[in-house]
Amino acid sequence: MRVSQQDKVSDFTNTAPEAWSDQQVRAFLRSLFDAAIASAQPSRILAKALPEKPKGRCIVVGAGKASAAMAAALEEAWPDVALEGVVVTRDGHAVPTQHITILEASHPVPDARSAQAGQAVLNAVSGLGEEDLVIALISGGGSSLLTLPVTGMTLEDKICIGQELLRSGATISEMNTVRRHLSAIKGGRLAQAAFPARVVTFVMSDVPGDDPAVIASGPTVSSPTTAEDALAILEKYDITVPESAKDYLRQQKKASEKQAATHPDNSVHMIATPYLALQAAARAAGKAGVRTLVLGDALEGESRVAGTVLSGIALSAKQHQVPVKGPAVLLSGGETTVTIQKGEKPGKGGRNTEFLLSCALALREAEGIWVLAGDSDGIDGTEDAAGALVTPTTLKRGQKSGLNAEKFLKNHDSYSYFEALKDLIIMGPTLVNVNDIRLIFIQ
Repeated sequence: MRVSQQDKVSDFTNTAPEAWSDQQVRAFLRSLFDAAIASAQPSRILAKALPEKPKGRCIVVGAGKASAAMAAALEEAWPDVALEGVVVTRDGHAVPTQHITILEASHPVPDARSAQAGQAVLNAVSGLGEEDLVIALISGGGSSLLTLPVTGMTLEDKICIGQELLRSGATISEMNTVRRHLSAIKGGRLAQAAFPARVVTFVMSDVPGDDPAVIASGPTVSSPTTAEDALAILEKYDITVPESAKDYLRQQKKASEKQAATHPDNSVHMIATPYLALQAAARAAGKAGVRTLVLGDALEGESRVAGTVLSGIALSAKQHQVPVKGPAVLLSGGETTVTIQKGEKPGKGGRNTEFLLSCALALREAEGIWVLAGDSDGIDGTEDAAGALVTPTTLKRGQKSGLNAEKFLKNHDSYSYFEALKDLIIMGPTLVNVNDIRLIFIQ
């Protein structure tokens, strides 16, 4: 079933969960996924968190997949404030605004527009005074969208390092540590450029732990890491690094310069997180009479390993009613990784579909277990699907179509497998980014 946002889903509320059909379970899981995403829509949450309106100018800057939607929500909440500024979002994620300029750039690999956006954001906050206010709208994806290499490095150097990190299996925290220390705008440098103006930052988290210094590499948040940490990560994953980057990090490692000044009343507000999204999904499940168990909002590790582990928990719940008795949903969030070995030529797929194909193999067509996993931003990696669905008949239907699931998993071609079964979830950009949502239903 190729599920789109416009599809009319089957009604699952007129039957007990123990008796739901395959179509009803699919509709139920999709409703939970949609509830999680809806809970993080900027139009619903940003207005409640806004500060007192400034006496001076109000400059709006931002970066991330949700930043344009956040900017539109801010304009709606403050129609009487003369807002100005610029935010950058991923291609296809722009929304109409009246006063705030929306730019688009490439993700997950930056391009020339990313560097242009970085310079435009820095220009927007220059020359401000003490009574001026900068509102920074930050969400996941900002690391590649807001790219400004340090002196001595080229954009091509940063692109090369970013691509190596994406293929290495490094965690998002590790990748953003390197990005921060090779950036002229991240790691709090944007807030430093805005001084003496006050900076109020609103963040939509897409990282395990919700550390604002990690989300979009923290443009307005001082870095808790060092250049030495960045060098250690590059060495750990055997990343090929241009000499310009090595030289810069070595110089920073030796340097003992003071951080540039920032306004003492700068603040950071977390308006949406993976945990809150999972709670919204859990509430929706409860209304349908289904028990829930949140396994965690910050799960990391290899996608295929996570698929095996979570499937084991689901099998225990089905067979032994431990750790929860069915009908129930196991919920989890976080961001797993897919490691591509050097020399491999991967097929199509993201971390969610790789997780799901691993689940299908581990569950081995166990009766009464369905799995939905997807990226809350609507795009799993670089593909057009948010994720996909695993059902008790996934492997059987694949075999009938001549598909070898183990081979597809080995080749990192999970998207193609679920595409052939018409089980991808296609919904387009959601303008939200609170990491991955994984739902396992035990009937």
